[in-house]
Amino acid sequence: MTEAYVLTLAQNALLITLLLAAPVLLASLIVGSLISLFQAATQINEVTLTFIPKILGVSLVLALLGSWMAQQMLAFTATVFSSLPGLPR
Repeated sequence: MTEAYVLTLAQNALLITLLLAAPVLLASLIVGSLISLFQAATQINEVTLTFIPKILGVSLVLALLGSWMAQQMLAFTATVFSSLPGLPR
């Protein structure tokens, strides 16, 4: 296993992680910002008000993009497993 292979594998793993986490985190950020704006406008200072809308937003994103996320993870895993026999010792 060479240094270049390890660095490429780590880079690809980080890229896939970022690519898969971004939609969920972005949905949570947008919903949280909208709820915070609503709380500031109405002066409702309830901390627990953001939980249900965030859960619904994240669930919606996972329902819409879950199969694509699973395909990306499976493709990366298949690539890693298929390259294992060819690794130099």
